[in-house]
Formats: sequence, C-alpha cells, structure tokens
Amino acid sequence: MARTTERGEGPAAGRDASGPARAHGEQDGEPAAASAGSPSDDPARLRRERRAAAVRNAERLLARPGHLGTLRQRLALLDGVEDLYDLDETADVYGSGVVAALEEKVAGLLGKEAAVFFPTGTMAQQVALRCWAGRTGNNTVALHALAHPEVHERNAFSEVGGLRPVRLTGEPRMPTADEVRDFEEPFGALMLELPLRDAGFVLPSFEELTEVVRAAHERDAVVHFDGARLWETTVHFGRPLEEIADLADSVYVSFYKSLGGYGGAAVAGPRTLMEEARTWRHRYGGMVFEQFPAALAALVGLERELPRLPEYVRQARRVAAALHEGFAAAGVPWARVHPAEPHTHEFRVWLPYDAEVLLEAALRQSEETGTLLFTDHWDGVCPGLAFTEVSVRAEGLSWTADEVKAAVAEFVRRLPGTARA
Repeated sequence: MARTTERGEGPAAGRDASGPARAHGEQDGEPAAASAGSPSDDPARLRRERRAAAVRNAERLLARPGHLGTLRQRLALLDGVEDLYDLDETADVYGSGVVAALEEKVAGLLGKEAAVFFPTGTMAQQVALRCWAGRTGNNTVALHALAHPEVHERNAFSEVGGLRPVRLTGEPRMPTADEVRDFEEPFGALMLELPLRDAGFVLPSFEELTEVVRAAHERDAVVHFDGARLWETTVHFGRPLEEIADLADSVYVSFYKSLGGYGGAAVAGPRTLMEEARTWRHRYGGMVFEQFPAALAALVGLERELPRLPEYVRQARRVAAALHEGFAAAGVPWARVHPAEPHTHEFRVWLPYDAEVLLEAALRQSEETGTLLFTDHWDGVCPGLAFTEVSVRAEGLSWTADEVKAAVAEFVRRLPGTARA
C-alpha cells in the first residue's frame, strides 16, 4: 500500500516519528524547520531537533546524512574541489561553464549522447516524459503505484506535466514483463524506478529488467529510468553503469541521494531530446542564473562517492545479516530486514513496536552510549508495527558483525519489556 509520507525534492513541512503525511523537505529523513508561530514545546518539532542533534553528535553510526550537518560542515564538502575543476574559470551563467562540464561528464558515464542539468528531479522527469509524449503522440505513462511521482509529487505529472499516469501494479516489487506486455491500454512511455524505494529499495535481476524493457519496446513505448539511485545498482545487476543505462531511452539521475551533493539532477538521452528538454527547463523556471555550488558538489560526488558505492553495498549486506542475527539473539518476537540481502546500500528494518517507542530507544542509545544505530525516522504502519530505512556509507565501513550485534542488544535493552540499560 502506498504510504503518504513524502521524501525528496519539494516544499518543506514537518513529520513526527509516527510518520503522518508531510510535504517534501528531507533527503531520507531531514527534520523540517518549525513553521512560524510554532510553540517552543511542540513535541514533533522537539523530536526532530533531538534526532538531528543525535546524528550530529554520535560517535558511531552507519551513515551520517550530510544535510543534517551545519552550514560550515556542508561547505567543507567542497574542500579540494580545485583538483577537480578550474576555480579560476568564469562562473556559470544559465547553464554554461561548470554546469556544461557536469552535463558532459554525466552523459559519458551513462553512455548517452547528451545530458541536461535540472535543479530538481521532479522537474527533470516531467520534462523528459512530456518531451517523449510529443514524439510518441501518447501522453500516457505506465509506472508502478509506488513510483516516486505517484507517492511523493502531489500529482505533478497530471496537474502540471500534461501526462496521464497509469499503474502497472501495486505489489511491493518491480513490474514484470507480462504486466507490461499484457497491460490493457496503450502507453507512450514506461517509467521504471531503479531501485524502487518505497518497496524497500528493491531491484529486479538484470535479465528481468531486460525482459521488461523488451516488452515495452514491443509495444512501441519508450523506456525512461527513474534512476535517482541508479548509481548504486551495479553490484546487484553485475553490470557497469553504462550497460545498465543503455537499456533505457532516457535516464534521470540525482546528485544528492547517493552522491551526497547539495541537490540537482540530470536527464540523459538522445541529443535532440535533450535540446528540447532545455527549452522546457526554461519554461518550467529551471534555467537558474548560477548553479556552480550544486554543480561542483555533484562533481565531488562523482569523483569521491561513486567509486565507493559498491563497497557500501557489500558492507550493507554484512550489516543486514548482523542486524537479523542480533534481533533474533535479543529475543525480539518479530523482526524483519528487507530485502534480507539488500539490493543496494539501503534497506528497511521492521520491528513490532510503535514508531515513537523505537525513535525514543534509538535516541536514548545515542545520548547514553554515543552509538546511533538507526539514524532515520520510524514510520508507523499500524499500531505496534513500524519500519525505518538503514543506509550504510563511509562511516559504517569499519563496523564488524559483532559490533552490529552488540549495538542491537543495546538498542533492544531500551525497548519496553526488556532489561533496562
């Protein structure tokens, strides 16, 4: 079932630990600022501030989300960037200079003729798909019910983009070739989110993906990859990035979700499509005067984080196995790690407690021991059941399986009905 919580680009609002609906304002769990006039003792705001402080102050954690840091810490991301780009060059103006260099680099990495930089992924995908609609003569976009535009973008495809989304499936898995081939009405484009975040960062096999793409092409539809996190899929697919991207007619990628940049996105595809995309970017208000901070941060991410993502994925699989064993050893009656072997460096943990209870245990563990095992918020699905997303990045590479299990034991001790720390 699609969740109402929203993550990604968009206007900031707020959400507490139990996960009521909120507008976009976080990259995987950023606490939103309190609205004007909010009381200083607002419980939801205080929980968000407490969690942000725990992330900043923790001595050990599996990933430290950069966007929760201070402005000084975020600016430090650009330390050494002069080794990647000539800072004596004139600053970019409406997409020139460093922005154009970034576009060229992305096109090369994805094996496409050209790429276009966008301030947000929401804008990037609307533009790409409406350009395809003009070419195919069909504005219908087939996608998953849990795809990002369906869950998190306030019906932007239909309300703004002039597109008509239709849902292939609502099952928590990728669509199958048969579902694409046998869908009851024509569609001009098939959009595939890789990985499918709201199903648990899941991916098909490369062979399944190839069959799905083939099924769409047999129906004379183009294929567009929502590849916000495509960068991290190479281990699961066992293929280089260019070979994965080659399956699609166009590909969207994000510069902050996996790469840790300040923001921004790109779409890559045929040169003529990208020329039209520039026109629509201007019409959408995305032709920003100067974007060098985001472009430089993206270059940093491509240089420093992209090569490390396979290492993060392999460590995430070790961490996931240790979490499973740790909860079993601690006697938690029902605990799930999904996928059991993560497809990327991100996955979900489900526990039989209310979201507020789990957040409190995580914060207490951090404040009392310096270890923050779960950095993200918890989403309550129903009374007594919640999940969180776990990401493993550079900070988590040093963790051994025994250290993960010990941290699980400390976390469980802070849950109701267990021995207190």
